[in-house]
Amino acid sequence: MSEFPKYVIIVAGGSGTRMASAIPKQFIEIGGRPILMWTIEAFHQFGEGLEIIVVLPKKEQANWSGLVRNHHFEIAHQVVEGGHSRFASVKNGLNAIPNDKKGVVAIHDGVRPLVSQRIIKDAFEIAENTGCAIASVSLKESVRKQTGESSHHVPRDEYRLIQTPQAFTISGIKAAFLTEENDIFTDDASVYEANGGIINLFEGEYKNIKITTPDDLVWAKALLEKSTK
Repeated sequence: MSEFPKYVIIVAGGSGTRMASAIPKQFIEIGGRPILMWTIEAFHQFGEGLEIIVVLPKKEQANWSGLVRNHHFEIAHQVVEGGHSRFASVKNGLNAIPNDKKGVVAIHDGVRPLVSQRIIKDAFEIAENTGCAIASVSLKESVRKQTGESSHHVPRDEYRLIQTPQAFTISGIKAAFLTEENDIFTDDASVYEANGGIINLFEGEYKNIKITTPDDLVWAKALLEKSTK
């Protein structure tokens, strides 16, 4: 891989509603510290030269600063204010990267702390070579499409579950995010695709889960305990 600048934007704007928690889900502790710290550390381990941008709601930034102090968390990162939606939050993170910068930026969910070094490496390498790299996994279960009260089988091998990181050349994704926000933009790949970008999928991992529910938290704790033994 070349020495082009590399960034990661970690989007951490969850409220904890589906987690049934008063604590924002990115701040819930597993293994003795907040989920978000595990996520940041995973990218920090990839390389000292990687610049880390964390997007947080303004109202949560003081809380985060206190957690950083209390946990003696010393990994350097820039905190950027989140927007009213994920699209707006990612755009704010992209705006923190100077327009004259070349290289690759990965965009990752703050509550996917179990991302592996292999996935991070593949994301940057593939995006650098092709312009875009989207982590995904195949479906394990049967799939049916429901229309009204009826449903019919669809072949699961034609579908993929999309994860993060999603990595892009900086110029390519910045250009894509100049468009107006739209409800069809469910992730960064959909924004890039709407601007004419070609989507390149690569193999993610089932353990790279997004922690959004209490069940996810149980799995994450078990997986983290296993990985740190």
